[in-house]
Amino acid sequence: MDYVDIFYSHRFDPETPLEETLGALDTAVRQGKALYAGISSYSAANTEAAAGIMAALGTPILIHQPSYSMLNRWIEGGLLDVLGGRGIGCIVFSPLAQGMLSGKYLEGIPEGSRARQRGSLSPAMLTEETLAKIRGLHEVAVRRGQSLSQMALAWVLRDPRVTSALVGVSSVAQLEENLAALDRLEFAPEELEAIDQLATESGINLWAASSQI
Repeated sequence: MDYVDIFYSHRFDPETPLEETLGALDTAVRQGKALYAGISSYSAANTEAAAGIMAALGTPILIHQPSYSMLNRWIEGGLLDVLGGRGIGCIVFSPLAQGMLSGKYLEGIPEGSRARQRGSLSPAMLTEETLAKIRGLHEVAVRRGQSLSQMALAWVLRDPRVTSALVGVSSVAQLEENLAALDRLEFAPEELEAIDQLATESGINLWAASSQI
């Protein structure tokens, strides 16, 4: 291909001056190799700094791609405020928490699941405390008339500063189920309150090394 739509700096590199990293993005856009520039897993402070540098270069940051889910809420600690203030879009990834909010783990870790394959989802992440949260969230979803995955997607989209959510599927059926989350995006105050009691940090941010710098 002649160009990409968005060229991301996917992780903050503390060993490289931010001006140098962002200069590469600016150059890619100016040379026509990318239409827009984006960043991913940058902290609120580094996002603010990056936005200022790119604005001065004349190539604004279009989008930030952070991890975000009901079990990984780090972007609520300032990043969303920066993105809203700067007018930068937010496309969240891993909204189902590496599949933990897919509904597969309500009864433990099934054979053939991602957690059994020793990939990005480690069995150590599925503690009894976390499984209890997942089961409680499932009960809230059932009362809403949704699957757990549908509620998880609707929940990350509840904030107007979240532009979209990235989902990964292995079948057309999974895609159709996830898309059905759009049929019920509204949350009653009591539903959000019930979710907040269960949707707490669960030590699953695999990108913390970048987002917490």
